[in-house]
Amino acid sequence: MKISKVIDTPTKENPHGVDVRLLYNKDTAQAVHMQLQPGESLKPHKTPVDVFFFVIEGTPDILVGEEKVRVEANSLVDSPKDIVHCIYNNTDTIVRVLVVKAPKPIAKTKVL
Repeated sequence: MKISKVIDTPTKENPHGVDVRLLYNKDTAQAVHMQLQPGESLKPHKTPVDVFFFVIEGTPDILVGEEKVRVEANSLVDSPKDIVHCIYNNTDTIVRVLVVKAPKPIAKTKVL
């Protein structure tokens, strides 16, 4: 059994400049833990594969397509491939999100 602890996983360089840690990386899927400090956000972008966001902590604003919604912890948000999406922390508390891409993307994400 392999167990990956967020605290023991190194941060991954990314175009958004936020705390991202790669927890799972197989051909079938990729999972990252993302932590956004108050005021931090991703840049709007598109991924070449389906993505879902599971909000672990906090209440981020999540944009998928043209719809932007404040999402509570313990909620899952589906984002189909090739659709603009983004996560914003417009609160004064930390936001933690598990991001899962399936299958693992071969092409690069397009930052807009």
